[in-house]
Amino acid sequence: MLCTACQSTIDPGDSRCPNCGAGVRRSDPDSERRFVTILRADVIDSTGLVAELDPEEAVSRLEPALAAMRGAVRQFGGIVSKELGDGLAAVFGAPIADDNHAPMACHAAIELVRRVASLGDPGLQVRVGLHSGHVVAYMVASEFSKVYEIGGAAQHLAARLETAAEANQIYASEACQKLAEGHVRFESLGSKSLRGFSQPVPVYRIVGASDLSSWRVRRARSVSRFVDRTAERALLERTARNARASRQTVLLLGDAGIGKSRLAHEFAQELKADGWRLIDAESSPNLQGAPFSTLKRILLSAMDAAAKGSGSPGDPRRDLSVIQQTALDAVLDLPISNPHWDELEPHARGRAISDASCAIVRSLADRQRTVVLLEDLHWIDRASDVVVAAIASLQAAGLLVLFTSRPNDMPVWIARCHAEIVAMRPLDDDSGLAMLADMLGSSATNADLKSRIISHTANVPLFIEEVCRGLKDSGTLRGQWGDLALVRPIDELGIPTSIQGVIAARLDRVSKQERSVLQVAATLGPRSNETMLRKIAALSEDVLQECLVALDRAELLVRVDSELENSLEFRHEMVRQVTYDSMVEKVREDIHARVLSALESSEGGADDPDKLCYHATRAKDWGKSFTYGRASARRCLARSAFTDAADYFETAMGSLDMTPATPSREATAVDIRIEARAAFIASGQIAEWLNLGKEAERRADAINDIGRKVAAMTVMAAAQNFYGTPIEAVTVGEDVVRLAQEWGNPGWLNAAQYGLGQVYFLAGRYRAADGLFVRTCAQLAGPEASAPFGSTPKSALLLCCMMNGINKAVMGELDAAEQLQQQAAAIAEETGRPYDRVAAAYSGGWLKLGRNEPAAAAAILEDGFVLAQKHGIRLFVPVLACHLGIAYLEQGLFDRARGMLTEAREEAKAVGYTSAVLRSSIYLALATHRLGDVQAAQNMLREARNTARQQGFSGLEAEALFGEAMVTPPSGAANEAAILAALRAAIAIASDSGALPLKHKAESMLNEMLARGDELT
Repeated sequence: MLCTACQSTIDPGDSRCPNCGAGVRRSDPDSERRFVTILRADVIDSTGLVAELDPEEAVSRLEPALAAMRGAVRQFGGIVSKELGDGLAAVFGAPIADDNHAPMACHAAIELVRRVASLGDPGLQVRVGLHSGHVVAYMVASEFSKVYEIGGAAQHLAARLETAAEANQIYASEACQKLAEGHVRFESLGSKSLRGFSQPVPVYRIVGASDLSSWRVRRARSVSRFVDRTAERALLERTARNARASRQTVLLLGDAGIGKSRLAHEFAQELKADGWRLIDAESSPNLQGAPFSTLKRILLSAMDAAAKGSGSPGDPRRDLSVIQQTALDAVLDLPISNPHWDELEPHARGRAISDASCAIVRSLADRQRTVVLLEDLHWIDRASDVVVAAIASLQAAGLLVLFTSRPNDMPVWIARCHAEIVAMRPLDDDSGLAMLADMLGSSATNADLKSRIISHTANVPLFIEEVCRGLKDSGTLRGQWGDLALVRPIDELGIPTSIQGVIAARLDRVSKQERSVLQVAATLGPRSNETMLRKIAALSEDVLQECLVALDRAELLVRVDSELENSLEFRHEMVRQVTYDSMVEKVREDIHARVLSALESSEGGADDPDKLCYHATRAKDWGKSFTYGRASARRCLARSAFTDAADYFETAMGSLDMTPATPSREATAVDIRIEARAAFIASGQIAEWLNLGKEAERRADAINDIGRKVAAMTVMAAAQNFYGTPIEAVTVGEDVVRLAQEWGNPGWLNAAQYGLGQVYFLAGRYRAADGLFVRTCAQLAGPEASAPFGSTPKSALLLCCMMNGINKAVMGELDAAEQLQQQAAAIAEETGRPYDRVAAAYSGGWLKLGRNEPAAAAAILEDGFVLAQKHGIRLFVPVLACHLGIAYLEQGLFDRARGMLTEAREEAKAVGYTSAVLRSSIYLALATHRLGDVQAAQNMLREARNTARQQGFSGLEAEALFGEAMVTPPSGAANEAAILAALRAAIAIASDSGALPLKHKAESMLNEMLARGDELT
């Protein structure tokens, strides 16, 4: 290791640097990412307070405030991570996770302000900032001390909130407010500009603590109904019947979120409705340090229940001895007038309090069957614990004592009171689905989402509810509870911040070695096997087995029945994600590197490049990430998974750019961008496709590689056909063909000619396009056929046949188009590639429309449309949809035509396919006209015609002009003149371009009008 002061080498055992003498600072290797709440507090204008004082006086002036701050933080379970002279930074929720870190931090802040104010020094005024977020937490050790430190952007927001706060005020971030809402009362201050933050930040001011119980906070937030728990309810009902003869005690045991409170309160309310008296209270994490805080709540509830019960017995304290009544006054913070109380020894006072409390409960149970419900027994204060144990052991008929507790810190006296322990389990799948149906609705459209949530949460009720709430809050689900619709795809369900602490607290209960095994498993994925785990964890067999048994018992990593030997999986995906997210980057990289090495050395491991790419990328082994990413991309291309292929090419390109820059690397960078074009083309990522060509050209220029520059320009020109305008694309395409001819590479010349032919087609220059397509088809069908890498002569020939077949159909040469279509279909049949089959279907649909067979065209186009959507061949989706809409239109199916053409236009806009937007708009206008909205049709056609003229789509301009003539009512001289003008303009363009069918249609319509004598002179 190196000295932090002078960077000299230090031996592991040295406590000081041998060069400069600085103390050695060692970071604990177990530093972790944590989701915590940070508190920052300082004394306002401390410099002004101590500027004129000498050092001793300055310390004396500020130290009382600092001591008050420390005490408040520690009272609520926080850790002071740094003292700043006039203030401090503290963290809640680390080093031991706590799901109540935000409420605890808020209560600490309130107490901090109160304590400083109580010092009686008006000059000491404090301000506090709170924020909840992710940090890196670690222990820094020196020769004399250890300091728990935190790092990350989250602490800066807390500091800015502290600086913004006014005197004796507490400002909190939105993240903190959301977690503590209900436990603390907030006032929104709107968004404030804070130094260092580009956007205004929502800020909340704490106005006080809430008097709501934790259950009431959770209940107010809940949006689901109580489901199932049949077995647990049956057991509770049996104990309630038995309580008529003798006291019964039941403990509902389970982790946070499992549904203990919900079951307990549902059952208690049923008993109350059946004539039972209810005494309910809870232990609070805020008050663990306050003696008798839990007992006080029990007694207050008992007094209230006694006053409201049937045949109210009045004050149940009247039958107690004087000393017992005094004992209760002491617990309830009432004035004490009995002088003998202060004379009692502490143990005698405790005995009196216990006897009085038991007497109160027994008295109430004697008069009316009574259930005592105490929640969160794990947070009970030490003084109350003894008394509650006595109540739980009372020999009294008509009494049911019901506790809830988490598995950790369960009291030892539970066994002595013969409590019935009910281990709470997650819901079964049917109950989980019933809960989801209640929240999301019963629609089958959400069935897949519900299954994913069940798998993600393992049917833990709180997790189900919070995941749904997160999806609704983010706008992914829209509507009202009970009728929600998914409005966009979900990649990951994620982990709501409200339950991160719940899961992290479970992870903190395992040992260091068990945690390391869990981290390796989390890195491997949702499911792993023991053999692979053994390779990577590097533990002895005995230790590994002990860890696996402990993790299985804790239901974190469990063994499952599987064909895969010794298969292990996480109880639910959230545990895996929190485990993985808790690791700092260097730990993750190290484990991923070990996984990568193990996979590479295992039998068949190299056959899964997807998995190898994943681990290589996260291990930051950029060379291997490039190699495996490209291999995965090629595999995806082979099975027509084009979107996945594009993603893997992105990974490969990014990884290559992380390696040292050399001419060889740059040449490879150009090659992979050219190779990647097929994935981006097919998946309809046209802007990205264009950028591939631009970037490849820039890099080829930088290394003066003319061959690669021509290839890059060909890719860019092909993208320009779809993304730009014909005017731009023709210029680029002609330059590329000229360069390719000069270079002499026949494969890239064929690609350049094909691309230029497409441009001519889109520009309405059908004769010029025909010449290029005929020449290219002949070269690709010849004995020396050549195609650029990333393609094959056969696939290139199919595309050329497809485009020339479409071009011939537009020109009216239908027999020639038929021959080209047969050639394209034969190649598609031979290769079986979905992309080829879709291309052949597209040109087949054009041909049938040209032959005036719309029903046959629709059948072909529908098959192609379904296939394109199934395989993510997004480039073809808008054009197939457009021509399918045209086929419906020509069959008189006007509603279907309008729907399909609307979808085609929106999809074309999303992809950035300029000509497809125009063509679908033209025919959508015709469908709209046939459905009776003439004005809307005219507006659409006028806009399409102007756009086509401005951008150089002359063929589409002619189609729009003919469409205008069709939809304009032939009434009145002005309309007739407009129709004639549109027809003549369409005839002129069609005649010049070679679009004979369109020319003939326009001439026929024109002649009909002239024959009727309607021409205006």
